[in-house]
Amino acid sequence: MNAKEMIAPYRVETGKGFRLKNYAAANAIGNAIDKDKGEDLLKECSKKLNSLQERLHAEGRWSLLLILQGMDAAGKDGAIKNVMSGVDPQGVDVTSFKAPAGVELEHDFLWRCSLAMPRRGRIGIFNRSYYEEVVAVRVYQHFLDGQRLPAKIVSKRIWDERLGDISNYEDYLARNGIVVRKIFLNISPEEQKKRLLARIEDPDKMWKFSPDDLRDRQRWPDFMAAYEAAIAATASKQAPWFVVPADDKPFARLVVAGIAMDALEEMNLAFPTVDAQKARDARKAAALLAGETLPGRNSPGKDSSGKNRKA
Repeated sequence: MNAKEMIAPYRVETGKGFRLKNYAAANAIGNAIDKDKGEDLLKECSKKLNSLQERLHAEGRWSLLLILQGMDAAGKDGAIKNVMSGVDPQGVDVTSFKAPAGVELEHDFLWRCSLAMPRRGRIGIFNRSYYEEVVAVRVYQHFLDGQRLPAKIVSKRIWDERLGDISNYEDYLARNGIVVRKIFLNISPEEQKKRLLARIEDPDKMWKFSPDDLRDRQRWPDFMAAYEAAIAATASKQAPWFVVPADDKPFARLVVAGIAMDALEEMNLAFPTVDAQKARDARKAAALLAGETLPGRNSPGKDSSGKNRKA
């Protein structure tokens, strides 16, 4: 199965008739992937991703933006770490967005994400994004108070307006060579409970726990409704969503890798070709290097300056 076939069941290109409840949190295969087998498959995907990223960098015209969203413990950090483990870190930028603060609140809600957009030839990954502004802020609407917006523009229409702004923004990114792929890691509340308990009981992972995790669990239906509205309003052919079953970590990571591979493959990337003059110059350089003798390297009894060494 190629990447496109693997990710097809989770791809959302239109909001028409979209319902989050129609997408299961368990993987579509029905059986959990063995951890070792999953790791082997992921290594193969990482090698392919690295090869594609080299072409992306060499061509220098496109960039790829992966946006990961999901509830706490859905596996965003692990997906980024494992999927990109075999990719040259010099070609990948990962940005994690926390609640906006300081100067971020003095700008529009897209500002800080705009600053982190990947340059041409690079892969950018957002761990959370501007979608928090139409999900978390929609659930906890008192967050709007800290955004210093003029009172007369804060109305019941603000969520539809923001979703429209995001959709237009992603169209703009696409027209500028930034390929956007949005991933919702769809974890069930039962699986999240297991992971949160494991996090609390592990001294090496307890630091990840926040009381906000439990607060958000109490608002689970509200979060799902906000995500459903966001996905339905912003899914498009040029910036599709992928609702990835996240209860099975190895499977979810394979799907995320497939999404990245498919996006890069659609770019038809290739290494730049050289003109005749550059090819001739390269052949001359190769001949010079082949017959090169460095001072002091191939002359017995002489130092690096070419002078005779003293006995």
